[in-house]
Amino acid sequence: METWEVSVPDDRAEQRTCLICGDRATGLHYGIISCEGCKGFFKRSICNKRVYRCSRDKNCVMSRKQRNRCQYCRLLKCLQMGMNRKAIREDGMPGGRNKSIGPVQISEEEIERIMSGQEFEEEANHWSNHGDSDHSSPGNRASESNQPSPGSTLSSRSVELNGFMAFREQYMGMSVPPHYQYIPHLFSYSSHSPLLPPQARSLDPQSYSLIHQLVSAEDLEPLGTPMLIEDGYAVTQAELFALLCRLADELLFRQIAWIKKLPFFCELSIKDYTCLLSSTWQELILLSSLTVYSKQIFGELADVTAKYSPSDEELHRFSDEGMEVIERLIYLYHKFHQLKVSNEEYACMKAINFLNQDIRGLTSASQLEQLNKRYWYICQDFTEYKYTHQPNRFPDLMMCLPEIRYIAGKMVNVPLEQLPLLFKVVLHSCKTSVGKE
Repeated sequence: METWEVSVPDDRAEQRTCLICGDRATGLHYGIISCEGCKGFFKRSICNKRVYRCSRDKNCVMSRKQRNRCQYCRLLKCLQMGMNRKAIREDGMPGGRNKSIGPVQISEEEIERIMSGQEFEEEANHWSNHGDSDHSSPGNRASESNQPSPGSTLSSRSVELNGFMAFREQYMGMSVPPHYQYIPHLFSYSSHSPLLPPQARSLDPQSYSLIHQLVSAEDLEPLGTPMLIEDGYAVTQAELFALLCRLADELLFRQIAWIKKLPFFCELSIKDYTCLLSSTWQELILLSSLTVYSKQIFGELADVTAKYSPSDEELHRFSDEGMEVIERLIYLYHKFHQLKVSNEEYACMKAINFLNQDIRGLTSASQLEQLNKRYWYICQDFTEYKYTHQPNRFPDLMMCLPEIRYIAGKMVNVPLEQLPLLFKVVLHSCKTSVGKE
């Protein structure tokens, strides 16, 4: 049986709950904290290439008592929460072959291929055409890039991107709808999956100390980039783009300073830190902008973008990539606004996202894995201690990270000249909708 690879006192382990069904967790199985039942179910489903069907709306309640009622939704939730198929041993015997920590992000398209059985059929064709030349386990094929996909576990994009369309209509002289329609909830199961009743507990002193060190490493002072514009001044596209660049510079500088203050700074090489920062800086900036700096970004910066009026040509030439980024950013902003992420949670989320052992070129991947694991448990301990009556809070927070990675990856494909319009739409939409609450 796979167990946690860090020392966890029994009284703390007893209070951990399975991220799939809410039963008592027995350890870290296939990448996430889960119970023996869900661990075995996931292993059997993948090894036996099971294809299930849901007789309802593919959003069945997952709890300890109801988890066996719909195998489709149970497997879907295993994949959404990040269970790693590649961690299952080739011979199907107990014990994992991959001890990676945290959810493994795969795209919604790949999840659909697994749930429909298409991926199993493709692998069967591969084996019949190529024989046993590849000894990787069937059902656990890596993505084409041989890296976990940055895609989130959102369901297919069936919702119209009316955040952008409503904004576009405003320029055409039409009224803006009172509410925006958002993409399906990444963690919609959370509100329907009751976990074990909250129990009185205390925060481990070591966890408190490490969280305090993480928060102390943060620069939580307001951003210093000037964002005040005279009334009546019309901001040009070039001026807004220059302001966005200055903000990005300041935020990046703060990330560099943050690294040097990390409690584990001396445990990794400068080469690894350089590799980690160059791969995650956009994600770190996005996370900080949506949390600790959100008042300035969605306040002062939103006021500046409101004074920028894009031309009709800019509106019509806006890319599909930009439209998808707008949709997801608006949704993610409202998720964070709903959660009201604390400084402690933000610091832990940032460290977990930064300590990504799957990045290529690292020299100490195993050490990174242990550090990632350390702050994963610390964050869970803190949220379960501080927010006793929000049992779904920790998985909600963790599932925001793959979405941030996905958005950051998509923003790279948005043409630079379209960023001013993108930020104007997002900030306008978020500020308007929150103001009506």
